[in-house]
Amino acid sequence: MKSLIKIRTGAISTETTEFDQAEKDTRARIEKLMNGAGTHSVDYYHKKLGLIMWEKCGMSRNEKDLRAAMDEIAELRADFWKNVRVPGTADTKNQELEKAGRVADFLELGELFAKDALDRNESCGGHFREEYQTEDGEALRDDVNYAYVSAWEYNENPRDAKLHKENLVFENVELKTRSYK
Repeated sequence: MKSLIKIRTGAISTETTEFDQAEKDTRARIEKLMNGAGTHSVDYYHKKLGLIMWEKCGMSRNEKDLRAAMDEIAELRADFWKNVRVPGTADTKNQELEKAGRVADFLELGELFAKDALDRNESCGGHFREEYQTEDGEALRDDVNYAYVSAWEYNENPRDAKLHKENLVFENVELKTRSYK
């Protein structure tokens, strides 16, 4: 039987400049979402983003569509901040406000997702880059150049995110190309 490890940090002070800045930024974001005079619902943007991701960043993808997705998502994100309408108030439980915050995050993450997919010039796992396939149509991996985990450093603009790589070391598993035949 495994035992659970409990991590106890003790009380965390809110009397720091970092906490003050985070609270200020969060309040400003909420105010911006609530004070918009937009014409579109949060669901409108969520569905549009989902369609872009499905059509251009899905299991099978290519450079042209990934670049187009980045542009379309950036435009959609700009439109979201100008034209989203969040009903209700910020001082009570407001599920639309909660959803708006998540969709705002999804709009950044979606563009970063496309950037990450574009950065990998290979087909591996469950994701197939159409430009990287064998003559038989199988995934063409590049373990020499892409045996790492990507971690992207946050930036206001997903296009400016900085890539950090953590190399993968395989001691007990042999890397193999997956075949679907």
